[in-house]
Amino acid sequence: MSTNPISNDLFLRACRREAVERTPVWFMRQAGRYLPEYRAVREKVDFLTLCKTPELAARVTVQPVEIIGVDAAIVFSDILVLPEAMGMTLFVHEGKGGPHFAEPVRSRSAIDRLVLPDPAAKLRFVTDALRTSKRELQNRVPLIGFSGAPWTLAAYMVEGRGSKDFRHIKGLIYDSPGDAHVLLEKLSQAVGDYLLAQIDAGADAIQIFDTWGGVLGKSEFEEFSLRHITSVVSRVRGRHVPIIVFCKDCSQSLEPIASCGADVVSLDWKSDIGEARAAVGHRVALQGNLDPVVLFGSKESVERGVRRVLEKFGHGNGHIFNLGHGILPDTPVANVRTFVEAVKTLSVVYHREPAGVMRHA
Repeated sequence: MSTNPISNDLFLRACRREAVERTPVWFMRQAGRYLPEYRAVREKVDFLTLCKTPELAARVTVQPVEIIGVDAAIVFSDILVLPEAMGMTLFVHEGKGGPHFAEPVRSRSAIDRLVLPDPAAKLRFVTDALRTSKRELQNRVPLIGFSGAPWTLAAYMVEGRGSKDFRHIKGLIYDSPGDAHVLLEKLSQAVGDYLLAQIDAGADAIQIFDTWGGVLGKSEFEEFSLRHITSVVSRVRGRHVPIIVFCKDCSQSLEPIASCGADVVSLDWKSDIGEARAAVGHRVALQGNLDPVVLFGSKESVERGVRRVLEKFGHGNGHIFNLGHGILPDTPVANVRTFVEAVKTLSVVYHREPAGVMRHA
């Protein structure tokens, strides 16, 4: 791993709530189908081949930095490569129901058969993609690694695919909570090992995605999701890289999430970032949270959307601008550029000292 300083470290400083000249900006799924350059790569390979070919994964990881000008890169991969490495058979058919597992985990014996993979062997394509991306970035911006949260991974593994009602995974926690915790504890260990391997491969920060945390009630979320996210965070904190936690539709548990040990809490677009800052901004940095659909509007409406989020957060540090979920595949590239440039331009005023205020050492 390179020891040279990163030229643009705004993202890392914001994660640590240090002073920045402007608000840094990146966005979830920034390496993806909205970019013609990404589609050109995808025309030659299927999705999983792209994930598992480090040189190609690195190429699309770096594209948004060079084309859009974001302040951080996130390694191109998929959260479901980890369950695959644990022994499940993963299929991805884009446009035909999405990813699915051939044999969902529906019994204690199936849970027991899951292996704890050695990331250096079973997931080397991810760590190699990180190393290659790091080399190609040439210390221009930080590189983010990631994993799905234990609960979100378990939901896919037990349901077999995405779901509208999540009746199988919910049935597991209601009927066999002990078995559910065995699965989630095994996943916590696997996720922790995986993230540590990513850090060793050069990740400057990591993000934990809990896409399906919001399908649970508050008490169930805190028992079956947040408890295990906290376990992962406690294993990773010793490496001293920023940890971001994104729990979609979980604003009812904002304060417990902010107490899990992460450095940054990422908010979905339904949350009010000003209210979140008032509640927990003294403990963690906040990331977010423009509605991705705003990027389909006019240049003026995109700029208004950016200005609204900046105004709600207000003056001071500890804000990373992002979308409230992943960018949608057919988002106009020109609007994405407008979004990023608006954050860079409009946010400067929020990082100036108010008149008559002196900063003390």
